[in-house]
Amino acid sequence: MTLSTETRRAGGAAPAAEMTLRLPYRPPYDWQAILGFLARRAIAGLERIDGEAYHRLFREAGAMGSVSVTHAPADTALHVTLRLPEPIDPSAIVARLQRLFDLHADPEAIRQGLGRDPTLAPLVERRPGLRVPGCWDPFEIAVRAILGQQVSVDAATRLAGRLVERLGERLAEPFAPGLDRLFPQPERFTFAEIKALGMPGARANALAGLASAYREQPQLFERCGELDDSVAQLCALLGIGAWTAHYIAMRGLREGDAFLPSDVAVQRALAEQGKRPTPRELLARAEVWRPWRAYAVMHLWHADAATTQAKARQG
Repeated sequence: MTLSTETRRAGGAAPAAEMTLRLPYRPPYDWQAILGFLARRAIAGLERIDGEAYHRLFREAGAMGSVSVTHAPADTALHVTLRLPEPIDPSAIVARLQRLFDLHADPEAIRQGLGRDPTLAPLVERRPGLRVPGCWDPFEIAVRAILGQQVSVDAATRLAGRLVERLGERLAEPFAPGLDRLFPQPERFTFAEIKALGMPGARANALAGLASAYREQPQLFERCGELDDSVAQLCALLGIGAWTAHYIAMRGLREGDAFLPSDVAVQRALAEQGKRPTPRELLARAEVWRPWRAYAVMHLWHADAATTQAKARQG
């Protein structure tokens, strides 16, 4: 990480000190893929994709601020601008950004690991810099994973937007253009509040239970031993099954070996002569992908999306 030594006052309704950071990565880096993934899931008021930049509002150590991230390929880094009421130690924010943008990944090791599978090898060669998008906050991604159960990505994003609009703190004036809402704190996730959004009772119970467990166990979203241990801890929570637990592990806990054998898109991407593999068959096949199964999921999701788009254009 490189931190500028200069801070300045930024104009606007909520003036703030600006801090610039350089966060390096191992090339190549597929910025368009990660930006597109985040854009489809961006919550209005909390996040914004503006051209080639990602913007977000946050609260860290009691201070509210915004972050803007752009890609600087010539510098093999992401360039970050933080806007805060006053300068603070940025280390916690840097850790969040490194998790969100998967900056510790080793593309060459992933290429070698997944390249042993003849189906995955051409996908990896096509997108050698593909990352697994992480999250700003594990609790937030756990909430969004539950919202995404059995609905489309677009529907889940709309639900998340309604939840943030009702339960999240709204600023009197935007801190930055288009950013005026914070993700709600766990204390706001009561059954009554969530049910009022039109959520099914089971979903409202799961979200309220998740928030309650997190309040009681602040280390809930920290790695606990092996991947299976973390998954088992998450699956012990009401309304969280294997798919949801592995999704949280993949994006929230930075578990590069998390895997989704029951995911329909993954199964479609590996179908042979119209027959999709079963979860059991996928688990067996994926043994050779370890410890990079989460990256295999991302490649298969992209392959499935490309096939779906091609069929739509033809039809």
